Amino acid sequence: MERIKRKPNGLNAVSLFSGIGGIDLGFLNAGFNVIWANDFDKDAVQTYKANIDENIVLGDINNHLEEIPSHDVLLAGFPCQPFSMMGSQKGFEDDRGTLFFTIEKILKKHKPKIIVLENVKNLLTHDKGKTFEKMKSILENELDYTVHAKVLNTQDYGIPQIRRRVFIVGFLNEEFGVLAKSFEYPKPLDLQQTTFDLLDEEVDKKYFLSHKILPTILSNGSGNYNSKSEINLKIAKPLTATMHKMHRANQDNYFEDFKNREKFNDTMARPISNVRRLTPNECRKLQGFPSDWRYVVSDTQLYRQFGNAVTVDVAYFLAQSINSFLQKVVNTNDRFNN
Repeated sequence: MERIKRKPNGLNAVSLFSGIGGIDLGFLNAGFNVIWANDFDKDAVQTYKANIDENIVLGDINNHLEEIPSHDVLLAGFPCQPFSMMGSQKGFEDDRGTLFFTIEKILKKHKPKIIVLENVKNLLTHDKGKTFEKMKSILENELDYTVHAKVLNTQDYGIPQIRRRVFIVGFLNEEFGVLAKSFEYPKPLDLQQTTFDLLDEEVDKKYFLSHKILPTILSNGSGNYNSKSEINLKIAKPLTATMHKMHRANQDNYFEDFKNREKFNDTMARPISNVRRLTPNECRKLQGFPSDWRYVVSDTQLYRQFGNAVTVDVAYFLAQSINSFLQKVVNTNDRFNN
């Protein structure tokens, strides 16, 4: 998604656990004003500053609570590892899981009108659903928000990547009343492109797999773990924060690229195959970041950052749904006031 210069909607947002700003950029494109952001990863902050805004604070959010300004909207893609199928799933027993309670402190103090929280889809079923129910109860019963939750998939919003994330949207009852229940998530769109439409024309030799490693990458697993490895997928597997480690093709994305392979000569030390991994630039496109995105960190960090990011297009369509809801509230109030 290219950057959109949209008329501001008058709402100021604070962003927590911002990463490189996938949620932020989607909301900026929809007219929201992100006035303060935070992340503890120095490389992510460096990328955010180079591409979105200098107004991001580096450090543990718990050490910067007093710096958070008053705001209308709280955005928080809080750490997913405590709830992820790829992680240990310790939930609130994991230190990162307790960051939800940091969010609770901020909500109690600032009472923003709208909250948008993002996490892995497994959050809804973690500990047989008890984890999400506890969060929902705090948001609804203690903080007085009407809460909606839905899993949105990147491939349903214009980008060929299977990436399912839960988006929790809350509206402060004292601001919106019963109208808060009428919020609707963005409707899915017909997918008009495949991963092949997003592949780079020019690809460096370093992204091609050697003949030595190729059998391992293409294997279906070993021992008690067996999962089908596939390459050349029209819809990409979920990008991961660890794809720089080059997992097997049952987890990461690989493509045959005869056109670029023909440009390179083999060496005795490392004869290369026709199969390659995604480039960081292709990962950018599969996460919806604009073509003017500046690369200011290493390839390894780029893979981590795009693998951790929220897809910009999904955030944008969600933000637009919130805009539509707010317009409906205005229209309803106008009818009653007249």
